[in-house]
Amino acid sequence: MTTSQLSDAAIQNLSKLFLSEKEEYLDDVAAAKIDNITVEMQWTRQTGPAWPPRPLSSSDDPVKRIVDGFKYFKTNYFDKHPHLVKELAQEQSPKFMVFACSDSRVCPSHILHFQPGEAFMVRNIANMVPAFDQLKHSGVGATIEYAIEELGSLWRDQEADVSSRKWFSSLAKVIAEAEGGSADFEDQCESCAREAVNLSLRNLQTYPYVQKAVSDKTLALRGGYYDFVNGIFELWELQSTISDPIIIQSS
Repeated sequence: MTTSQLSDAAIQNLSKLFLSEKEEYLDDVAAAKIDNITVEMQWTRQTGPAWPPRPLSSSDDPVKRIVDGFKYFKTNYFDKHPHLVKELAQEQSPKFMVFACSDSRVCPSHILHFQPGEAFMVRNIANMVPAFDQLKHSGVGATIEYAIEELGSLWRDQEADVSSRKWFSSLAKVIAEAEGGSADFEDQCESCAREAVNLSLRNLQTYPYVQKAVSDKTLALRGGYYDFVNGIFELWELQSTISDPIIIQSS
């Protein structure tokens, strides 16, 4: 039997067990569990594998929590579903664009059971979408335009070079080109993506309350980059130093 046939057979058997034995042998808790498992298997059969649950971590170290979380994802999702990973490495063609609140308790991927590549997401405070304005709210506007007009077509060939570069921060692009100007287009895109993270870390430090929290050691800033083709996650701390001043004296 194929995997699909085995899955269908398991669902049918669970359904029969639930219907025939619920009243005679099973208490309400066990019956509810069988019902939930049956529904989950049917859903997974239609939409693909479910995201793995968050691993339990006994460590209070936030960096270790991130590392442990990625290792769990790599083992339980990435390595187990290479066909899905391979498809996503070629392109993305999401059917949904979701605006959601940044509230940590409201995760669209979990609530709506989205799989990677299925939904393009924007999260902010109160999931607000401002009215169109060419001078204000450029971040949200660019996101909407990108999702509607460009998504799924930018990375197919190097002819997309001009249109894709406009989506990167100009400073990040300049730094990436300066450090790897002779590299091929894909390598430059990766360098630019990493440098965009560094730019965001620098921008975060322009907020007075972030500066104070970092100074008081109640907040630590980290940058991250996920290589979804090879299943590699990088986590780093932005190192910034102040050089010795050049002293200029009048003659």
